[in-house]
Amino acid sequence: MGVIRNIVIAVSAISFLTFVALFGQLPALRKTPIGWLHWLLRYGIPNFLAGIDQHVTGGKIARVGVRLGNYLFFKKNPVVLIIFLALLTGSAGLLLWHGIALLPTKLVIPIPILLVQPYLFTWLCASHKGHHIISATHRQRLHDYPYDHVLFNPGNICITCHLYKPARSKHCSLCGVCIAMCDHHCPWVNNCVGRGNYRYFLAVLLSLGLVEVYGAYLSWYILRPQVQIDPTNPFFSRAYANNLIDAAVVAVNIGGLSIAGVGMLAAATGALPFGLLAYHCYLIWAGLTTNESSKWADWREDMRDGLVFKGSRQALQMHHHPHDNEENRWGYANGNSDFASVANTTQHEPHVPWPIHSDQAIFLSRDGRPPAGEEALWTQVWDLKDVDNLYDLGGWRNFTDVLQGK
Repeated sequence: MGVIRNIVIAVSAISFLTFVALFGQLPALRKTPIGWLHWLLRYGIPNFLAGIDQHVTGGKIARVGVRLGNYLFFKKNPVVLIIFLALLTGSAGLLLWHGIALLPTKLVIPIPILLVQPYLFTWLCASHKGHHIISATHRQRLHDYPYDHVLFNPGNICITCHLYKPARSKHCSLCGVCIAMCDHHCPWVNNCVGRGNYRYFLAVLLSLGLVEVYGAYLSWYILRPQVQIDPTNPFFSRAYANNLIDAAVVAVNIGGLSIAGVGMLAAATGALPFGLLAYHCYLIWAGLTTNESSKWADWREDMRDGLVFKGSRQALQMHHHPHDNEENRWGYANGNSDFASVANTTQHEPHVPWPIHSDQAIFLSRDGRPPAGEEALWTQVWDLKDVDNLYDLGGWRNFTDVLQGK
């Protein structure tokens, strides 16, 4: 009984810590207990241990740990990818080696079809380099998306790549290049997720979740004849809990860790890829990337503080250049109150055919007031729903673009 309890506790703890590591830094969880635990795991505990090490060894262990941490977390490396594939291969191998002879043919046939897909999509996602912005592809990437003059402004140069940053791009210090439509750097595939391989990343999550669910079902199918659950006991009762623990003991005694252990691990962690997939489906529906979601979260905080104002770029143009008939796409994003200083950036803004257009200019105030002398041109905004997201073309169009590698 004690062994089973320890296994259940260990599997649950691993699942929970994995959830915290994957989801804790998301903007929606930033100020929740999950976000606090993520901070504790990433900064609090390491800093506490570093203090003890400094007192005991003069910081020798910390220096080794920093070098190891820099390699694991701040340099592109295949360690997490290798661990991920090793866990997948080891778990699937154990279950099949000991359980395939106990399965009917109809349940064996889907196994190779389901099992090959996580490997295939992981390879496609990891090997994709088309979203890496280099000199040869820079001009093409500049014409992928228009600048929205809120999150992305023309004229910004990447200090590492020495190239003008296309709209929706972000420099990845791990990959060493700017990434087109950057979503995030994923250590599980040792590559950035962005334009072109986002669809493969979604397929990794879906296929991995299906493999885990099917693996848990196969384990249950093998052990079900020997495991008895009394359906008359109320679900939230001590009798049902005791019956469930007794069934787990029987399952491990019969199937061992290769069948029962793998099945419980798959059942406990199967919700993680589906949860992450659901989150990314929401982002796609909203016309966002993870990177953009974080940027909009910062704007939301500024709006709540009463520091954000919205105006019309055309009206501002006429106000500052009443005799200029040439169409310009200038903006006020990021607190730039000098309208004329933005003019020279328009030469770096190529024309991009886009289904929708926004005339908005967003101003971030430092004192809660619009620019002096322009009060009539600005309206204070308090919520993101009052600001246009230029990249949201509608849920269906957003999904089809991602699936087409756009």
